Amino acid sequence: MMTIRRVLAGVVVVLLAAGAALAGDFEWMKDLNIRAQADPSGFKASLATRFKIGDTQITAVLSNVEKPADAYMVLRLGEMSGQPTDRVTERYRSSKGQGWGNLAKSLGIKPGSKEFHALKRGHDLYGGDSGTGRGKGKGKGKGRDKD
Repeated sequence: MMTIRRVLAGVVVVLLAAGAALAGDFEWMKDLNIRAQADPSGFKASLATRFKIGDTQITAVLSNVEKPADAYMVLRLGEMSGQPTDRVTERYRSSKGQGWGNLAKSLGIKPGSKEFHALKRGHDLYGGDSGTGRGKGKGKGKGRDKD
């Protein structure tokens, strides 16, 4: 009986650690939300420029997501997966709480792929300032994703 409890306790610890690690993967979204809330019109303009879409589509996406950074992710996932924005928005709403990684996977973006790692690294609004502290260069330093 004691062994089963230890195993279950170990499983719980591993699951909690994995959940915390996944949450940290998209930590940059907090900073993007702060920036977007400080300058909503600037955020909309950045989305329009980055994704080459009009105000109507931006407003539609923003009205269907919880936070501004979620709108960026919906647009980015649509771009990466080749799926229309409304389909990505629909999946976002139906899979709420399952995480961005699961949503990306459901759209055909494979975990571990170059595209998936790009999502985890940060956004590409505001001249490449992703808030991650990483430069735009392609150096081969520690932590660089293998292409």
